[in-house]
Amino acid sequence: MTYPAPEKPIRAVAFDMDGVLASSEDVYELTGAETLKRRGRTFEDDLRHKMMGLPAAKALGVMIEHHGLDDTVEALEIESEEIFWSLAGGLLTPMPHVVETLDLLDRVRMPRGVVTSGSRRYAERILATIGVLDRMAFLITADDIRIGKPDPEPYLMAAERHGVEPAEMLVFEDSRNGSRAGVAAGAYTVAVPSPHTTHHDFTGVKFVADTLGDPRIATVLGLA
Repeated sequence: MTYPAPEKPIRAVAFDMDGVLASSEDVYELTGAETLKRRGRTFEDDLRHKMMGLPAAKALGVMIEHHGLDDTVEALEIESEEIFWSLAGGLLTPMPHVVETLDLLDRVRMPRGVVTSGSRRYAERILATIGVLDRMAFLITADDIRIGKPDPEPYLMAAERHGVEPAEMLVFEDSRNGSRAGVAAGAYTVAVPSPHTTHHDFTGVKFVADTLGDPRIATVLGLA
């Protein structure tokens, strides 16, 4: 399959976290189901896809509105975090080819950071659990931004942190909202859907990869 070459050489990488680096979307699905089960509701696929890629507070606001819940966002954040970590044991692992991709970036000294809609505390714990926290130059989290995905703000901030133009940065995203943010920022955005997002609309991305092991990625990085 053909795909566009980068306008400029890629000098840095930005990873989304949930579903790209970590299998946390699996735990999120169980967390959403349990949170709503306690309220006699169900976690439908339509709701789950609307929430994906949004900052946590916005995502929970979508849940509240969707089901007409009486809960506050703050209360749901506390409860869902407790549920998440009670379910996470053994389920949180790196997504396919994450370690190999980071090894490749290490060999060519390509800087990389994480851009996630989760909180810093949550992101650090997730990345430490899957063993990649110390392999990232920086984290941009919900604590650092004003608007969040699908707005380009987080990825523009990542490009600035890297000291590169957005077009010189490769972004990996697994959701519609995240991909929209990368595309809007002007980054070379590649969708890497998780099993939960294969049917998302990835309009605007340069291509859709099966995993981070897609050989086109090495080519885009100038390594093939």
